[in-house]
Amino acid sequence: MSSLSRELVFLILQFLDEEKFKETVHKLEQESGFFFNMKYFEDEVHNGNWDEVEKYLSGFTKVDDNRYSMKIFFEIRKQKYLEALDKHDRPKAVEILVKDLKVFSTFNEELFKEITQLLTLENFRENEQLSKYGDTKSARSIMLVELKKLIEANPLFRDKLQFPTLRNSRLRTLINQSLNWQHQLCKNPRPNPDIKTLFVDHSCGPPNGARAPSPVNNPLLGGIPKAGGFPPLGAHGPFQPTASPVPTPLAGWMSSPSSVPHPAVSAGPIALGGPSISAALKHPRTPPTALDYPSADSEHVSKRTRPMGISDEVSLGQAHGHSPAFKAPDDLPKTVARTLTQGSSPMSMDFHPIKQTLLLVGTNVGDIGLWEVGSRERLVQKTFKVWDISKCSMPLQAALVKEPVVSVNRVIWSPDGSLFGVAYSRHIVQLYSYHGGEDMRQHLEIDAHVGGVNDISFSTPNKQLCVITCGDDKTIKVWDAATGVKRHTFEGHEAPVYSICPHYKENIQFIFSTALDGKIKAWLYDNMGSRVDYDAPGRWCTTMAYSADGTRLFSCGTSKDGESYIVEWNESEGAVKRTYQGFHKRSLGVVQFDTTKNRYLAAGDDFSIKFWDMDNVQLLTAIDGDGGLQASPRIRFNKEGSLLAVSGNENVIKVMANSDGLRLLHTFENVSSESSKPAISSLAAAAAAAAATSAGLTDRPANVVSIQGMNGDSRNMVDVKPVITEEPNDKSKIWKLTEVSEPSQCRSLRLPENLRVAKISRLIFTNSGNAILALASNAIHLLWKWQRNDRNATGKATASLPPQQWQPASGILMTNDAAENNPEEAVPCFALSKNDSYVMSASGGKISLFNMMTFKTMATFMPPPPAATFLAFHPQDNNIIAIGMDDSTIQIYNVRVDEVKSKLKGHSKRITGLAFSNVLNVLVSSGADAQLCVWNTDGWEKQRSKVLPLPQGRPNTAPSDTRVQFHQDQAHFLVVHETQLAIYETTKLECMKQWPVRESSAPITHATFSCDSQLVYASFMDATICVFSSANLRLRCRVNPSAYLPASLSNSNVHPLVIAAHPQEPNMFAVGLSDGGVHIFEPVESEGKWGVAPPAENGSASGAAAAPSVGASASDQPQR
Repeated sequence: MSSLSRELVFLILQFLDEEKFKETVHKLEQESGFFFNMKYFEDEVHNGNWDEVEKYLSGFTKVDDNRYSMKIFFEIRKQKYLEALDKHDRPKAVEILVKDLKVFSTFNEELFKEITQLLTLENFRENEQLSKYGDTKSARSIMLVELKKLIEANPLFRDKLQFPTLRNSRLRTLINQSLNWQHQLCKNPRPNPDIKTLFVDHSCGPPNGARAPSPVNNPLLGGIPKAGGFPPLGAHGPFQPTASPVPTPLAGWMSSPSSVPHPAVSAGPIALGGPSISAALKHPRTPPTALDYPSADSEHVSKRTRPMGISDEVSLGQAHGHSPAFKAPDDLPKTVARTLTQGSSPMSMDFHPIKQTLLLVGTNVGDIGLWEVGSRERLVQKTFKVWDISKCSMPLQAALVKEPVVSVNRVIWSPDGSLFGVAYSRHIVQLYSYHGGEDMRQHLEIDAHVGGVNDISFSTPNKQLCVITCGDDKTIKVWDAATGVKRHTFEGHEAPVYSICPHYKENIQFIFSTALDGKIKAWLYDNMGSRVDYDAPGRWCTTMAYSADGTRLFSCGTSKDGESYIVEWNESEGAVKRTYQGFHKRSLGVVQFDTTKNRYLAAGDDFSIKFWDMDNVQLLTAIDGDGGLQASPRIRFNKEGSLLAVSGNENVIKVMANSDGLRLLHTFENVSSESSKPAISSLAAAAAAAAATSAGLTDRPANVVSIQGMNGDSRNMVDVKPVITEEPNDKSKIWKLTEVSEPSQCRSLRLPENLRVAKISRLIFTNSGNAILALASNAIHLLWKWQRNDRNATGKATASLPPQQWQPASGILMTNDAAENNPEEAVPCFALSKNDSYVMSASGGKISLFNMMTFKTMATFMPPPPAATFLAFHPQDNNIIAIGMDDSTIQIYNVRVDEVKSKLKGHSKRITGLAFSNVLNVLVSSGADAQLCVWNTDGWEKQRSKVLPLPQGRPNTAPSDTRVQFHQDQAHFLVVHETQLAIYETTKLECMKQWPVRESSAPITHATFSCDSQLVYASFMDATICVFSSANLRLRCRVNPSAYLPASLSNSNVHPLVIAAHPQEPNMFAVGLSDGGVHIFEPVESEGKWGVAPPAENGSASGAAAAPSVGASASDQPQR
């Protein structure tokens, strides 16, 4: 079928839907196979119309087309089978088994047998994999999530899930254009031609002496649209009835405001040539929300669940969903660079317009905080207080007595940053003047509205700075920012006014406002009433914002049912220009949004930040900020778009940064370090100078990032400055290394052991932070979980309470396929999925995929030789795994299609470390050959390699593992070798800092960054554990064996083999020992941290001969 014929089918589909021919629409969708209507498919699945579901699918795929299709049909037929069993309809179940499910036995006979055995059970939930099967409704919903992932991953559905963007009633418009053309071709065109048929070309009859009017005043074809449909053909055609007088367009009332009265908005038809914004916005040309065909003017948002990698669902059969390997643009702030604890829940945030690392925060208990993000320093913290209660209205005084708790609804800086305003949930706004640093002064307090003040903004009508407020009393008010005198009151909304958006075009100032009934109005500063009146998508809580250059208008809203929308408006037509897709089906709260760089939109939704390119309605990417975000997080960009503040759980604010933002923060830290320390290493000084003079090198951020600044990319180190201020500079000469030698000097706990193992080979905290997973040398996995209780309200890991060694009720163990010869000589490895649902693991044999909930082996693959020695999940796609091998190769394996996509060769000995950077889009590998390699993840080409410099004179031993781990900034990485720790910059593969082990000291067994990358934890062969500051690799604390090993083991060879850092608590870590034990460590509560960092110019004290010691090292010399 030709392209135009295909497009004609889409036009017909749109027409049929507008005319409510629902059955015919879906029949044509199926028979043409051009558009898969996911909404219709969902409805049929929810309703259990299985025959129609399969019939509809048959227009797009067959059972045996590919693995995705097979899985789709299997899930549907399995659900049908289980529902029959649940109704105890055995004959029906047997019929489904023989007729529908038998076809799958040729592909997986064991699975078919297991399904058949369900017939023998009184309740199929006795089967462990089906024990959590709920009622029919919830089971269908769970299955539907999986089906949508499979459909979106299936190449046969590619380009069939999105209806093309069409103007409303496009087929009608084309017909009208054709009729117009035919009428113009008439030899004797008549006025008011009577069109009675479309079957033949139109032609006017003989002339009767009258001249035809201009073909823009009379419709050729009329008709009344069906309820909820679109206007008749005439409303879109070239022949329009004489229009009633309507207000001038937006551009018109801005250019000549004095001539515009405030009449009722006309409902006259919208002409194609130059529609009025007032009329158009009053009746925006958007289809009803039930419409399944998104268009440029549509309020409808197609909401398909974004694929999330390997499926979380425990099911019969192996389900691997699909996660697109999209790559977020480098200029989006994606890296968590700071984590700040405000003390109460953030409600509104705003960056200073000039000092772009100053963040203003307002909270749910009325607190105001001012943060210097660069240093993590809270400059000011103010609690809510009425400045002069005597000047407050009686309603406000009564409200404060009745309910003293007041929330901040909005904080905002003035354009020059000299003032900021705070809108509260009770009547008042407060304005502060800001004079730099901690100097914040009371400026004005205004009793502005009766009820809550919902929004506040600054504007400059007549070149005079004003404050604009709106509130529950349905009004918008304009106040003189210098004196607090009220200049204007705008009335006309019939519901509380939710938000305001002041703007200007040329020399005309105006204000958009939105109310809780969904109405949007526009006002000039003339007290003459609203110029427009139209409905916002969602018709509830809506905010509006212009792009940074002021040329494009957007709105974001959430309905009472949780449906969320971001749209762009066509100001000249007053119509929705485009509707952005990708929101969660039911937003948990009101979605907040922001714009940046004239290019991107961002919104907080579904515990993540979602980004769109302004010119593309499809979701660009979503970022979870390392987890812990609110359901609908509040967000705010700084002016340059290099930083993004995001509200998280537990009163946390996360500040995301792009490469420019990281450089900005690092530059700040370097300046701060220079001003607060008597000296600074030549390396840090050089890097600081480079950062300060290289602000434009956005494509090479790592080159100008100093290691002094690496201390700053915090994920959870809250209220901690990058420069250690606990010890005043005048005491720096007497700095001493913190030694932990007694059990009372730290909190440590040996985890309970129900199952003894020889030694712990691998160790990791789960991403949720409430469990530890270990892999022992005998190929058995051990899992400890902390329980939520009165003593541990969060359920997170802690050294204060013992966890439970957990196993499923079946009692099975997660045991790897072991090496045939000697499993103790194998190189164990594992990797945990981001959602903690799956672990990929190997112990010299085949790689196993385990379900963490059931401990069942879901798949095994890649039998040796060669054997896997290291595993790493791709950061954007759980189905892509990098597998290091003992033959020195790296295999890029796609679990979903069971295929090796690439084989990387560059090492000479086995692979011992792999790490992905999702900022630089590279994979760094390390091997037993002490070589580092950097690979591009787009084409998997090797970019650089370097051999790790090993110390001279050290005796040659067996090949030693070299491990790598990325810093939080994703631009530097830690290298761990038995002889040294080192920090490398990725793009040039330069060693920025090194800490070598002295020849007489015990070798390093393992090391890792803390979760915020400020610390490095390292374990040694003599059972010592050392804590370093990552910024300069200087030792700050040493935990001696006597602090955690009993006296009976003090002279034995028991020592840590692996060390793991908690994912949210920077000062918590765990070690796995050579005797099979696991210990978890935290500093004593009175200290709260592991020692104090030494001053940059001061070395640390020498330790005992058997312990690693720190003196002057090569790390103090500038690296070449």
